[in-house]
Amino acid sequence: MQLVSWKKLLASEFEKEYYKRLVLFLRDEEKNTTIFPPKPKRFNAYNITSFESVKVVILGQDPYHGEAQAHGLSFSVQGDQTFPPSLKNIYKELVDDMGCSMPRSGDLTSWAQQGVFLLNTVLSVRASQAGSHQKQGWEQFTDATIRLISEEKEHVVFILWGRPAQAKEALIDASKHLILKAPHPSPLSSYRGFFGSKPFSTTNHYLQDHGLRPIDWCL
Repeated sequence: MQLVSWKKLLASEFEKEYYKRLVLFLRDEEKNTTIFPPKPKRFNAYNITSFESVKVVILGQDPYHGEAQAHGLSFSVQGDQTFPPSLKNIYKELVDDMGCSMPRSGDLTSWAQQGVFLLNTVLSVRASQAGSHQKQGWEQFTDATIRLISEEKEHVVFILWGRPAQAKEALIDASKHLILKAPHPSPLSSYRGFFGSKPFSTTNHYLQDHGLRPIDWCL
């Protein structure tokens, strides 16, 4: 099968006015402030996980806004960084659900390489200012991405943690995909049903039931 790049599949989005405005906004931001993740890593989710390989989508919101944390994959931090609170709780559930050892690194690249599309709904953020790049156009771009996956693929597992992620459920065709919903893994909400939700084993059972290779979640 010939690989079709995200750039080709989403080509029409790059020509739309909202995206052109977003590019101008980001240029101004780069002149005046620090943005995370660095520009070469901003589209890492797309660069690491090809459209053809997507089996699972884990939807996050903003990139981390601390120094040297974000690298373009939702919930993931670069290897030597302390685990953020939400990632700690994801790992607790991973250990409980799959029997993995507690990971030593917060880098989720190995998931992305297996077809876990780690997408944030917003792909950039101003340093130390959470939510600072919301409503600038990213949401339209990532909505188009989710819609594309839903329409053009089958048997993808969409993992939606928390209300903002679950608001994207309307973009997904539940008749041909699996949608898993749970509270956000943040310490503020994780005890309301995130723990014990078993997203990793449930995903693998679904993939195997449809003849797809399960994810090796253990890091």
